Amino acid sequence: MYKVFFNESLLTFSNQSNPEAKNILFHHETQFDEAFHLLSSKSADLVNIFNENIDEVWTNFLKYYKHIQAAGGIVRNSQDDFLFIFRLGKWDLPKGKMEKGESREESAIREIEEECSITNLELKRFLMPTFHIYYLREYIVKETFWFDVYYDGAELPLPQTEEGIEAVVWKNKSEIPQLLENSYPNIQLLMNNYLDL
Repeated sequence: MYKVFFNESLLTFSNQSNPEAKNILFHHETQFDEAFHLLSSKSADLVNIFNENIDEVWTNFLKYYKHIQAAGGIVRNSQDDFLFIFRLGKWDLPKGKMEKGESREESAIREIEEECSITNLELKRFLMPTFHIYYLREYIVKETFWFDVYYDGAELPLPQTEEGIEAVVWKNKSEIPQLLENSYPNIQLLMNNYLDL
């Protein structure tokens, strides 16, 4: 199953119908627009596009809209605290758009360094991609590649204010569930998978 977040709503792609969702049996690419119309008009909070060849449908979906890629990380320090940023009234993780010719790994490190003003970062492993879609004169699918990142240093993290980041803070594991209540669905999914919350 593939998941794409749209504001607080969710579009899933699977090989079968979902009794909890507004289901669309896939025949044609215009049904992608139909799905987002249902979500944006609040006719449904969960829309499921289904088809036996769901991987093929998913490939078509990524080609149908403008598709941009980003990278970021769950950053952990030696005290087992996790780095969060506060931007646009919500808790988020450091991430950003990949630059031309840049690998996912290079992009993740650069974005964390730029957004949080810390260095000495070590990528441990790739975690997962998340997808969300937003509207900016057209629908844009943003695919973010997330990494498990270890920070070994004593720098004071500072927010990249020109990117709208108001705060950068270390949080311990016990504080994360409450913090996620004021975060984005894709960040909740990522952290829940990582921490097994």
